[in-house]
Amino acid sequence: MMALVDCNNFYVSCERVFSPALEGRPVGVLSNNDGCIVARSSELKALGVEMGTAMHLLSPPIRRQTVLLSSNYALYGDMSRRVTEVLAEFSPHVEVYSIDESFVGFQGFDPATLEARGQRLRETVRKWTGIPVSVGIAPTRVLAKIANHMAKKHPAYQATGVCQLDADNAATQAVLKQLPVTELWGVARRTAERLNVMGINTAWQLREADPKQVRKRFSVMQERIVWELRGQPMIQLDDMSEPKQQIMVSRSFGRLTGDPHDLREALRHHAARAGEKLRKQESVTSAVMVFVRTNPFRTDLPQYRNRVIVSLDRPTDDSRELIAAAAQGLRHLWRKGYRYQKVGVMLLDLSPKANRQLTLTETPQTATEAKRSERLMATVDKINRELGKGTVQLGLPRQDNAWALRSESRTPRYTTQWSELARVKL
Repeated sequence: MMALVDCNNFYVSCERVFSPALEGRPVGVLSNNDGCIVARSSELKALGVEMGTAMHLLSPPIRRQTVLLSSNYALYGDMSRRVTEVLAEFSPHVEVYSIDESFVGFQGFDPATLEARGQRLRETVRKWTGIPVSVGIAPTRVLAKIANHMAKKHPAYQATGVCQLDADNAATQAVLKQLPVTELWGVARRTAERLNVMGINTAWQLREADPKQVRKRFSVMQERIVWELRGQPMIQLDDMSEPKQQIMVSRSFGRLTGDPHDLREALRHHAARAGEKLRKQESVTSAVMVFVRTNPFRTDLPQYRNRVIVSLDRPTDDSRELIAAAAQGLRHLWRKGYRYQKVGVMLLDLSPKANRQLTLTETPQTATEAKRSERLMATVDKINRELGKGTVQLGLPRQDNAWALRSESRTPRYTTQWSELARVKL
């Protein structure tokens, strides 16, 4: 058996740990540059505010009663780490799935004791970190996801925050018959549409489908979901995190700018970040797409948007080469007289680094050059991983640049910055 532990309204919950006055109030956390709402409290959801709503589109009555905060990712990341450390007190088998979700293995425990164990886990996380969590317990990851959903949403489980689903009992069957296949973990929208055409609309109908036929029509992953719904563990976390086919890094500027230096600095930062992601999934890229745009909502200003693809001499994961390609692309795109809002890079034509084959058209690289590049990038990544993001950068940004994040309502980074520790006054 295993449990999926999911932090409730995680970003908002992190803020409430240090600001108890936010309890019971509608609270939203904003995206980079304070543009859109990316996290909502239950109270804000009850007002009908959808995920991704632009801040400026909130109606005045809702805006007046809502507390909107800038993203505080340093705080959220550290609180996530603390929750994971608490989970490790209950089992040595903890798999982090995302910043607010982890699978906890309960191999060898008596299934009859797991619901009580889940409640103790939930109480301990809340007591030690202040973060409320929901716990879904089941024999497989797919069923644990469903159990967690029930623990959060179903009135019968909300009081305890824990739901345990066994593979074959009547309660599990009733849940699966009510659950649309579109809400299953690992079932994409287009796959769900094709399943609907076959007459498979619920999780129970997928559970009862012929696994071989599902594999033949879809993929081995969809077949594994059928077995998981039947209570047989078939999916590992690695199965759900396949390498991306494209990597994009982009962000709106804190303010509009016509200065080419701002665009160059932003692109340098984005290309370096894309290189980190590329190396993390052990891939290389053969082309870099660069794009720029003005603000389409500023109809009083001239508009311009464009993109260009820069082919690389050879597939690479070296951030220096990606930055050079991005700079080359910007030289083609730059136009004077515009106020730019956004630039970005997208890495195209990704392939696994380990199995890469040389082609006749690429510029060769000596073994010594390749080793030097690999060691340098590995060193940069290690330093930034251990000492903090941005400790080593390829070029330093100027002060007061236009592309820096706008975080006008960010709360202090209480747990990671000495200068921002909470202060208690008597």
